[in-house]
Amino acid sequence: MIKLYSLLAACLLGLSVRAQSSLPAPEIGVVVDMEHDSLVKALQFKYMLEQTANILSPRTLSDAEFQERLRQVRALEVPLYGCNIFIPSDLKVVGPNVDEEAVLEYVEVVLRRAQVAGLTLITWGSGGSRRVPEGFDRVTATAQFIYMAKRVAEVAARYDMLLVLENLNSSECNFINSIPEALAVVRAVDHPNFRLCVDIYHMLKDGQPASDIVGTGPYAAYCEIAERDGRTPPGEQGTDFTPYLAALAAEGYTGKILIEARWDDLARQGPAAYRTLREQIDAAYR
Repeated sequence: MIKLYSLLAACLLGLSVRAQSSLPAPEIGVVVDMEHDSLVKALQFKYMLEQTANILSPRTLSDAEFQERLRQVRALEVPLYGCNIFIPSDLKVVGPNVDEEAVLEYVEVVLRRAQVAGLTLITWGSGGSRRVPEGFDRVTATAQFIYMAKRVAEVAARYDMLLVLENLNSSECNFINSIPEALAVVRAVDHPNFRLCVDIYHMLKDGQPASDIVGTGPYAAYCEIAERDGRTPPGEQGTDFTPYLAALAAEGYTGKILIEARWDDLARQGPAAYRTLREQIDAAYR
């Protein structure tokens, strides 16, 4: 009987290993101006992400100008998956000068336009907006951010849009700098339209380990990546991302991974960036 149980356990373990190995590897996209659409397609990237100000923001685009952008978005060869740089730095979501009504009016237009454009996701980095003023109580700031995130997530739900909270390195922002911090906020907000962006570049920049990704499985909905020094694309410095990618695989992550890098020459650097990241993802998800 003991041998029978051992055999059964071994079979179940084998099924588990095979199931994990059959996890679909994430597709690769790129954060870039959509004017590079044809090049992005030639480089084999599957998705693009654009800046909110270029596509959706009522501060930079009138309704007529948005309609022109909409025409361009619908003509793209590579799908525009979403936008970043969500909330302008002067629209504070923490600190003594939060104008809740102004924030909600702004995001209402952005998210409505995002739905019309057929987008799926908005990344919430916005370091200037969420920066905690010097001397301001951080517990209060955290409570403010959670409250505002709940309100904004309610707007996102009306437009079937997913918001993903991005961890930002400490040289860019002084608030929500790690995956555990971002995950704690996502859990506190507890809204299906508010999830987690795992940004591996920001993790590398602050020297954070791949083990910080543990526990993100039910919440991680998006991932961005670049090399640590100079935010170069994969393949420039030989960065090994596989510990982070393997941690994502262990959490069951199957979402997209987009390169958000500083490109010197997309046409020149793109092939190596795609090939390098594709090889490392496939190795991690094997």
